Amino acid sequence: MTSASHLWKVRLSNAAEADFEGILLWTADRFGEEQADLYKGILRSAIASLRAGPSIAGARPRPDIAKGLHSLHAARERNRARHLVLFHIDGEMRIEIVRILHDSMDLQRHLSLDDEK
Repeated sequence: MTSASHLWKVRLSNAAEADFEGILLWTADRFGEEQADLYKGILRSAIASLRAGPSIAGARPRPDIAKGLHSLHAARERNRARHLVLFHIDGEMRIEIVRILHDSMDLQRHLSLDDEK
């Protein structure tokens, strides 16, 4: 277990915040508010898990998409999910989530040049 003094700071970019809200709106429209609330918890859990650092189980470097980019599938434990949390290590003990995208998307196409570090 990571002690509180060794937790990473995790920040969502504006694009990632918009992705998060869009995912929840789409989920509520398609599957109802209850499912959207459940999925919100799954996404929040995936994001919170990054406080343990970028080397957690399931996180991996993605140089095939962009230099310095990493991904983490939002599916945690027994919770199913279809989204990837895309992030950069942003300084010492800081992670910036640049996008949250569906795992079937062309990821390179949805990352702007501003997202690539």
